[in-house]
Parts: sequence; structure tokens; C-alpha cells
Amino acid sequence: MKNLKVTILLVFFSFFGFSQDHFSGISTSSRVGILNGLINPAEYSNLSKKLEVNLYGTSFNVNNNKIGFSDLTSNSNLQDIIFKENSPVNISFDGQIVGPGVAIKLLKWSFALTTKANLKFDLINIDPSIGNAISDNNAASALILLNTNSNQRLISTAYGEVGFSVARPIIENKKHSFSAGITLKLLFPGSYSNFGLNGLNGKITQVGSDAYLTTDQPATLNFAYSGSFANSFSNFNDYTKTIFGGLNGVATDFGFTYKWKDGPNKYKIKAGLAIRNIGSMTYKDSNNQSTNYTLNIPISNHLNLNTFSNVNNLNEVENILNSRGYLTKIDGQKDFKVNLPTLLSFYGDFKIIPKIYITGYLQQKLNNDNENNQITALNIVSVTPRVNLGFFETYVPISNNSISGTAVGYGFRLGGFYLGSNSIISSLTSNSKQADIYTGFRWGFL
Repeated sequence: MKNLKVTILLVFFSFFGFSQDHFSGISTSSRVGILNGLINPAEYSNLSKKLEVNLYGTSFNVNNNKIGFSDLTSNSNLQDIIFKENSPVNISFDGQIVGPGVAIKLLKWSFALTTKANLKFDLINIDPSIGNAISDNNAASALILLNTNSNQRLISTAYGEVGFSVARPIIENKKHSFSAGITLKLLFPGSYSNFGLNGLNGKITQVGSDAYLTTDQPATLNFAYSGSFANSFSNFNDYTKTIFGGLNGVATDFGFTYKWKDGPNKYKIKAGLAIRNIGSMTYKDSNNQSTNYTLNIPISNHLNLNTFSNVNNLNEVENILNSRGYLTKIDGQKDFKVNLPTLLSFYGDFKIIPKIYITGYLQQKLNNDNENNQITALNIVSVTPRVNLGFFETYVPISNNSISGTAVGYGFRLGGFYLGSNSIISSLTSNSKQADIYTGFRWGFL
């Protein structure tokens, strides 16, 4: 599609400077606040101040398995790089905007009210041969055989959430504490689109400047769209115009923390375990649609892939395939449910010497990204050494994720203001395939 190219450029230029371990380093700081509570609600029982107010926080991430940082500053054609070789294309844009929030400690109980907006765009397991044929580069050779068992997806989503949290220590003495917490999140789905092509087996034949697709056996195809993504998903305004829709879903986070204390409000070791995003939301809109088809393209009626060169949205793709008799409807529905990316998080923060800490963090997704009704997530492992002087804190997150590999970043906190990146050092010193930035301001009282 023309807009496959447009969307790729959108991700790397309109959103450039943005990655997916949100608020890495600052969210596991020994200066505990709302950001810590977002990854584990039990952390609200460890608040550094009795009252914390979050004014704003933004974190945006881009990860991919093809384009390195140096490619963006070279004269190379990005499409050539993305669709070269035989490995599937995986690109992930993930944004979070943490809005106004408050957390408070009352005796042994802690409470929090938080707001957050989520923006996501993903290309998952895209066959580079198809990408080449649809783009204006056309196919690389006269005949390409396709044998894809995975579900190739283009997915976009925007939704908001409001969280209500409560936490308290279960066991607490001079040396140890063990706390539990839970967050109930009200979900406000805004916009959504999904294209899922599963089990594509066939051939792409190049004839002159045209590339033709035929299938050896029927594949399955899902089209789903809601809100502004029904009309387009390649403009930044599509993501921001309907972030918060109506209340149509709930989700839960719960977690536990353990501290080996080292005096009042200090510790030698702190460990946390949390499961987040257990839940789903239902998209409802006047232009909603989710339909499953079988896709069959015979040799006698082959599909010219260049037909999609000027397509702007999934509805147009669906209409083209339907009008030419390639689709057989399996089932469909007006309103549809989408599952949040359920995550298991585990971390440990160790005081090496006074004011110097090192944190290990693990994030494991518990859902299958191949499912058409599933919002995606990354598996992440990170290690973060930090220096915390109280009013000033600095840290260097070193992480590895399941798409772009290893990255090295830098961040700092000055009072309530923080700024950081999970990949700034590796982006400037090597051919990193990740880019991100986050910043925000919060303040603690009492």
C-alpha cells in the first residue's frame, strides 16, 4: 500500500525520538512515587512522601528489527532496508501520556487516583516479499513463493484509562516489610484497527512493473476498525482525536513488594512482583466493524498488488478484495472486544553502598500477539545502575527487548522534574534499532 510506506515514515519521523520500556530507570527509583505505582500498585505503600501529585508524564517508544539509527541519517531507501532479507518485519510504536494524578498515605493505607492515555501502532511478522511487491519497489524477483504460518498484523489502537489504587503493608517490623496493592482501571476505548492475514501460502509473480498474488490454499483474514482509524491510520491526528472514548471496559493490576530495611524509609533490598492489564474493552462506534473471511485468489483471477498503492484505510482494502470475489465471509460483528496486553513484571533494587543502587527488571507478556483481538507488548530485561543524592538522581538503563535487541540509555531527576531515554547512548554510538524519550513532572509533600 502506498500508506504502508507512509506509515513506516510516520513512525520513524513524525514520532521519532520516542521507545517501549516506559519511564525506564525512574519507574524503579528508590524515590517512590506514582510512576512506581503504575508498574506495581503495592509500591503505593512505599511512597517516599505522604502526598504525591503527578502533573504530567510522557513516554514514547519506537522499536524495530530492520532499521538502525545510522540508516535514518544516510541516503539509503528505508523501504529497501525494511524489506530486505527474508526475516519478517516487526515494528512497534508505543506511547503513554500519564495525566494528572494523586497518591496519599493515610496511616497504614495508601490510595491513588491516576489517569493515562495509550497510543500504539504495530507491524507484526510482515512478510518482506509482500511489502516489496505492494510498495513501489515491486517484487525483487520474477517468482516468489510464500509459505507463512504466522498471522501478519497491522494494528493501531488508542485508549484511555482511569485507575483507582489501594495498598498497605501486610507484614511490617523494624527489619522487614511485605506489602500488597491492587488497581482497578476503568477503560475508555477510543480508536482501533486491525488487519490480520493468517496462513498465507501462494506465489507472487512479477510481470513488467506489476506484481500478482495467487494463493495455493485459503488463508484467513480479519478486518476490524473503530473510531477515526476506520478512515485512516497514517496521520498523527488519527491517534490523538479520540484517545478517550466512552467507558467500555475494566482491567486490574495487582502486586507485592518486599523490603529488607536499612533504617526509616530506606532499604538494603527491595523486590517487587506484579501482574498488570488483566482485562479487556469493547469498541463501540457508528462505523464499527469486525469481520473474519477466508481469502482465496486463484490463478485464473490473480490479484495485482499495485492496486493497493493509493489505499488510505482498511475499509478500502476490504472493499477491493470483496468486489473481486476473493473473500468469503465467516462471521462478523458490529461491536467487538479487544484484550489488553497482560504483563508479568519482576524487579529487584539493591543498595550497593549509600546512595548507589542497581536495579534488575523483567517484563514478560502473557498473551499471544498473533491473536487478532490482542493488543501487543514486548518482553523486556533491563539492568539500571543509579546514583540517588536525594534532590538529584541519575541512572543508566541497559535493556534488551524482543524486537530491537540491546539498548543503553541515560536519565536524570532534578527535584520533581525528570528526563530520560532508554536508548540515547546506544543510538549515538552504534546502529541501534530503538529510539525513545520520556519526561514529566511530579511533586511530593510532607
